[in-house]
Amino acid sequence: MKTAATFYCVIKRSPNRTINRADNRTICRTSQNPFFILLLITALLCGCGDSSETTFDDGGVSVTNFQWSLPDNFPLPVEPMDNPMSEARFQLGRHLFYDQRLSGNGTQACADCHDQALSFTDGLAVSVGSTGEFHSRNSQSLLNSAYNSTLTWANPSLITLEKQIVIPLFGDNPVEHGINDSNKEIVLTRIKEEPRYPPMFAEAFPEHGEPINYQNITRSLASFVRGMVSFNTPFDHFERGDANALSASAQRGRALFFGEDMECFHCHGGYNFSDSTVDRNMQFVERPFHNTGLFNIDGNGAFPEGNQGIIEITGDPADMGKFRAPTLRNIELTAPYMHDGSIASLEEVIEFYAAGGRIIESGPKQGDGRFNPFKDGFVNGFELTPERKTDLISFLKSLTDRDFITNNRFANPWSTTE
Repeated sequence: MKTAATFYCVIKRSPNRTINRADNRTICRTSQNPFFILLLITALLCGCGDSSETTFDDGGVSVTNFQWSLPDNFPLPVEPMDNPMSEARFQLGRHLFYDQRLSGNGTQACADCHDQALSFTDGLAVSVGSTGEFHSRNSQSLLNSAYNSTLTWANPSLITLEKQIVIPLFGDNPVEHGINDSNKEIVLTRIKEEPRYPPMFAEAFPEHGEPINYQNITRSLASFVRGMVSFNTPFDHFERGDANALSASAQRGRALFFGEDMECFHCHGGYNFSDSTVDRNMQFVERPFHNTGLFNIDGNGAFPEGNQGIIEITGDPADMGKFRAPTLRNIELTAPYMHDGSIASLEEVIEFYAAGGRIIESGPKQGDGRFNPFKDGFVNGFELTPERKTDLISFLKSLTDRDFITNNRFANPWSTTE
């Protein structure tokens, strides 16, 4: 059996955390990585690269001098070549993220469903949009979204933040920000009339004559979210050699988590505790989705109508109930859990996996998820004693980065005098 460190230490050393040198080899080569080929094609089709902020290494990959502030031995996130990172774009995106003017009725900001104190979730089972409409899914943490190989719970086609952000801004099923054809010019005028924005947009997009537009709004928001990186937990300190960073209970929980009995690490392994991960070191990118046995309504594997996983995109019956495994970093702060927010606590989540699926004994969702025919092969159940549960929860809580949720760099700029 492999050790815990085997599953955690899957990254290469990078001596220069800002990646502004062409001789740094943490970046994948375009010729070897289909993901970067896709980004290159997208940039060429859009015709929207900004040469003033972008240089290219000998493999054709964009490199910038953005300060990621990552610990040694952590890989850098991918920067799309049509939206290279810059501090100006990050700060502009931060302002837009907290601005309620960026909604059809002027009442909702991104931050209303993504609260920093809750690791950029909202504490609700499902989120509520600007018009009061309920979303069908739980708000995910934005922490380390830069490392997600797909975005959202169940859409294999959304692989960049730039594309994902369009959905809450302009989507109508459900309505979130509620920007549409009838109000989009009104919303844009609100942004243009705020005195802070014209110089910020000009700095972020210096080659654009009229930089205040929705494409640049989307790019800036993506830059801010992409910059939300976090690797400063007790667990990280323990892995870097601080033997006192984890309690004895957390260390026992760590062994359980990475053990073959509970098998948690199969879907939540690696440095970001998710198997849906991408970075500049990767030659091949995987985008897995999993059915955990949360439902089995008809005995044939059915999930609730309108919330059935990637089958809604692929149409493949075998994809019923398959959702992306989110990062477990800051999981202590992001209750309630699962794609629909239907499990209230970490204790209940562990009990659910120990059972190998959920039994719903009555009501319209009645069924035994343990026997869902599409359930992932790693969700088999395991023995759970009170002591094991306590140890596993202690370990999961060691994945909490308290500095991240109090870092002014990610905080609301409108509430300060800056």
